[in-house]
Amino acid sequence: MTKISVKVCVGTTCFVMGGSDLMELKDIIPARYKDKVELSGIPCLELCSKQGEFSQAPYVTVDDEIITQATVDKVLTAIDNKLGEQ
Repeated sequence: MTKISVKVCVGTTCFVMGGSDLMELKDIIPARYKDKVELSGIPCLELCSKQGEFSQAPYVTVDDEIITQATVDKVLTAIDNKLGEQ
């Protein structure tokens, strides 16, 4: 089984707008996800310029899904949805 890739943008804008809180995922991710999810911080996902709005930060990608105004709950929900598809 391929692991779900979760990338948290820790670029300046995302970091200031809450991305720093999202890095807590590595400590609070449920044990049932540990062998199914690969979590990493990325210096910049360059989504602010692609999406055209800084106000949608912080950004996270869960595989190919872009999560805007990401929160821990939104990311965990997206992971749950991805695991349900497999």
